[in-house]
Amino acid sequence: MSRSRPRRAAGIRRLLRLLSWLPLPVAQGIGVLLGGTLALFPTSLRRITRTNLDLCLGDLAPAERRRLARRSLIETGKTAAESGAVWLWPPQRVMPLVRETVGEDVMEQAVARGKGVILATPHLGSWEMSGLHAAVRFGITSLYRPPRMAELDQLIRGARERTGARLVPTDAGGIRALYQALGRGEVIGILPDQEPAPGAGVFAPWFGQPAYTMLLLARLARKSSAPVIFIYAERLPWGRGFRLHYREAEEGIADADPQVAATALNRTVEACVRALPVQYQWSYRRFRHRPEGEPSVYR
Repeated sequence: MSRSRPRRAAGIRRLLRLLSWLPLPVAQGIGVLLGGTLALFPTSLRRITRTNLDLCLGDLAPAERRRLARRSLIETGKTAAESGAVWLWPPQRVMPLVRETVGEDVMEQAVARGKGVILATPHLGSWEMSGLHAAVRFGITSLYRPPRMAELDQLIRGARERTGARLVPTDAGGIRALYQALGRGEVIGILPDQEPAPGAGVFAPWFGQPAYTMLLLARLARKSSAPVIFIYAERLPWGRGFRLHYREAEEGIADADPQVAATALNRTVEACVRALPVQYQWSYRRFRHRPEGEPSVYR
């Protein structure tokens, strides 16, 4: 639910404007300091990050998990600090930040089938850059949930739509718009690793843990016969820009059995994360909902 916080929103807008005046390497350097600070103190983000890594990558030595947690929080800081550039730079300046694409032929072949494409963007690397670039290359219709601060809605909408994306609400009308876009052979965008609303998902394994997983993507794929392609923007070191990765979904992601489909979805997200674990948003409470009778993991 959106809340009115005009002073705080005004402060965020000013900060983003200031960050947008900086070259990307400088902005990301500020993000390194921010993320490093988050890693030093017992913040909720550090606690959640460490909990998730203990659950998902328990095969790593404790010292290695702590190092990964610190590096992940530094990447989280970069995500925040680069938002000025990603959200406010004009398209002709922000698009060249994508220095390389890997697997784009997979996406082009999927588009060429004419069934539409479901583009799944996990919270990995710079997911905002993934959406902006896909909108320029292929056009995209994406579900959009307004921010908690209502005053930031216009800014975020403008940022995401300025390269050609179309945002639709996360309600029945928005879902109809996704089906209609697929029917026209267009590309739609979905975040596959967000917890769905109660009743809209099933528990399926993710890194060996039961994770409440959306069913919407599978239903869209099954009813439209649209292929599912995953995308993430790897953040290159020293502020050099981004490398975009496209990847086909695992087999079974459109299966009629919700458990099979959700498992295939999570298996593909996991494969993407394992390829770039440092840049995943481990600070997200992915296991907030637990199977009945199981205690919360975030204490």
